[in-house]
Amino acid sequence: MPRHVLATCRAWVFDLDNTLYPPSARLFDQIEVRMTAYVMETLGVDEERADQLRRDYWHDHGTTLAGLMAEHGIDPEPYLVDVHDISFAALDPDPALRDAIDRLPGRRIVYTNGSAPYARRVIGALGLDGLFDAVYGVEHAGYRPKPHAEAFAAVFERDGLDCKGATMFEDDPRNLAVPHALGMHTVHVAETAVPAPHIRFHTSRLSGFLDALS
Repeated sequence: MPRHVLATCRAWVFDLDNTLYPPSARLFDQIEVRMTAYVMETLGVDEERADQLRRDYWHDHGTTLAGLMAEHGIDPEPYLVDVHDISFAALDPDPALRDAIDRLPGRRIVYTNGSAPYARRVIGALGLDGLFDAVYGVEHAGYRPKPHAEAFAAVFERDGLDCKGATMFEDDPRNLAVPHALGMHTVHVAETAVPAPHIRFHTSRLSGFLDALS
């Protein structure tokens, strides 16, 4: 049980998509469709090629956006507005998660590779308004995405985060390597555990994991 290990933590960093809400909500399915359409229109390629590029850029650069910026010099702002124009009907308020986060001592922030305005809409749909001291998007890292060390450095410096007393929650195992190296506790939030030296804890249910801390 992580209670004794995390008892001294006074900062809690949460990823957004598939972390604060379960993958079963399938919000990212909607985003991926819009990403592929954006690549098709911007680069003038067919759907099959656009979808492949979307996947390749995510794998090679950390996000599709980072790949589009590096390879094609696209303007990130219109892209972020477009791909996050989705329905939040699949999200319901999560009182159990709200109570669990509310009991955490210290500073609580959200840090996503999406945009901060999008993150705030998700937070609102989940009924988590007012719980977080700050919400950071990829724009706060100069559009450099997790898992790049420079992205974490930009956001954590901006926040004044003390990494030695902090815990990071993420669904993407890649994005926990740098926090681990910085001295943070790391929690992988996913249905399936991924054994890795940079992952300290795993949970398939965030609210249950947080409940065990109080």
